[in-house]
Amino acid sequence: MALSRSARLGALATAAASFLLIAASPAPRAGAPGIGDTYFPGLGNGGYDARHYDLDIAYAPGTGRLDGRTTLTARATRNLSSFDLDLQRLEITRVEVDGSSARFTRDGDEVTVTPRHTLRKGREFTVSVTYGGVPEPLGGPIIFGSDYGWMRTPDGVFVACEPNAASTWFPSSDHPSDKATYDIRIKAPKGLTGVSNGRLVSTRDRGGSTYTHWRESRPMATYLATATIGRFDVRTGRTPGGIPVYVAIDPVLKNSNNVDVYAVTAAATDYWSQVFGPYPFEETGAIVDDMPEAGFSLEVQSKPAYSAVRNESTIVHELAHQWFGDSVSVARWKDIWLNEGFATYAQWLWAEHQGTRSAHDSFRAAYDARPADSAFWQIKVADPQRDTMFASAVYQRGAMTLQLLRERIGDRAFFRLLPAWTRLHRYGNADTADFVRLAERISGQRLDDLFGTWLYTTGRPTL
Repeated sequence: MALSRSARLGALATAAASFLLIAASPAPRAGAPGIGDTYFPGLGNGGYDARHYDLDIAYAPGTGRLDGRTTLTARATRNLSSFDLDLQRLEITRVEVDGSSARFTRDGDEVTVTPRHTLRKGREFTVSVTYGGVPEPLGGPIIFGSDYGWMRTPDGVFVACEPNAASTWFPSSDHPSDKATYDIRIKAPKGLTGVSNGRLVSTRDRGGSTYTHWRESRPMATYLATATIGRFDVRTGRTPGGIPVYVAIDPVLKNSNNVDVYAVTAAATDYWSQVFGPYPFEETGAIVDDMPEAGFSLEVQSKPAYSAVRNESTIVHELAHQWFGDSVSVARWKDIWLNEGFATYAQWLWAEHQGTRSAHDSFRAAYDARPADSAFWQIKVADPQRDTMFASAVYQRGAMTLQLLRERIGDRAFFRLLPAWTRLHRYGNADTADFVRLAERISGQRLDDLFGTWLYTTGRPTL
């Protein structure tokens, strides 16, 4: 079929426009090996946005070996010739992009993947990594001198990864600014229970193994993911407000405390839902494991993980993190007071709610307990530095800041501010400047002096 002259001219114009569009498109380049966090420059990765993780892991407690296949669905944010993943120490045997084998290289914890074809900006793609080895926990001064991450227990593993240990057990963009949803499938020896985030989709026994499938359908930071495995007594139900509850307790710890973890979890979840806004996840709960070497608990999304039976105050702290830290996550790690200061203040609010001590009295006790020459006052709360990011000042002085803010703007504005904050940044990220702006907008006051003194200045402020 012959084309008319006008049709031929139209075809030429279309071809020319397409050529110009391609020519104007930015040349593909490598994604950045980190997102630019000064505390952890190599964590997270530039050039794409993580959307969903499919984790399939098999763990052998006898040898400590983990075998896994992680499939990450992501969207390219620029034209990519290659991109990076974070994975610490484990051996990679195969990488595929969109189902086709891809080249990869390693430089320490950075894995650079080169797909067969350029990934165009805006395109969704998948990268699947097959890997294995014996994960090792991280150590050092960051978490109170404790090991953290993937930690072996007598009957399995306790997994608590803040701030930078998620990549010790699965390849990822390991920074809270790059959230995604998750499907986590755990294979463990029969008789052990694998507990993870979100809701339990299925569990089944086959041969000598138990398979569990968990789904976290709300965006989650990598450090909040868990695959804790062991012998657990499990209790499920609903809070009085109707939120599903899943509590798993190591039977070794069953009679070692006088705290009803299930009851406190249910009560605190419902109370915080009134104070902080609707509960942000599909399920609440707890994982209580016998892991005395880990001297901490962690606000694992939907199920805080406790390395032993903790007191009631610790439980309400970790549950407050479901709003402050999990749903609203830090944009950079220097803003960690937005997690820890708020959760510590929640402990003061809980005592006030229980009628045991007012938040003002908790503030005065914390302030008066530390003389002016204490090292406590030398931490800059809004930028505490990596190795002291979990110093007590971040918790306590952060909470003091909130109490002073409450007294400055009044209860009416303050208790409007908290749910407004969690609503505005639900499932996202925020920083200190965002909080200050919102506090000023809701209160109608300039608050630079308060935040400048209590968050950005060292030394003991004068009351």
